[in-house]
Amino acid sequence: MTVAHSDRGTQARSVAPGDRGATRIADRVVAKIAGQAAREALGAPLPDSAPPNATVVVHRDTARVRVAVELPYPSDIGGQCAAVRRRVMERVGTLAGMHVSDVAVQVERLLLTHARDVAQGRTR
Repeated sequence: MTVAHSDRGTQARSVAPGDRGATRIADRVVAKIAGQAAREALGAPLPDSAPPNATVVVHRDTARVRVAVELPYPSDIGGQCAAVRRRVMERVGTLAGMHVSDVAVQVERLLLTHARDVAQGRTR
């Protein structure tokens, strides 16, 4: 520990970085970041879809994320899941300062875009 002298003759102590403590980010905060990142990756939601729901397991500075999404069909499901994975890894890493070891994207429901068009009277 080092001691610094101030102008008034009192001593101010400087604490080494390892002795200052730690910041812990709650799992639910990381889950909210992951859910928002999934929404950003998917773009505008469909009218009948539920927002993405994320659950996380955090161990020290590493997070494992599971995101449940609803996607339009027909669409590039694999491409959308890959975009969600990339965005979640990037945003959790940037905002929470955590390494994301795994992002599992679970497709809960496929929403038929043709059925929605038929219900609105737009048939061909």
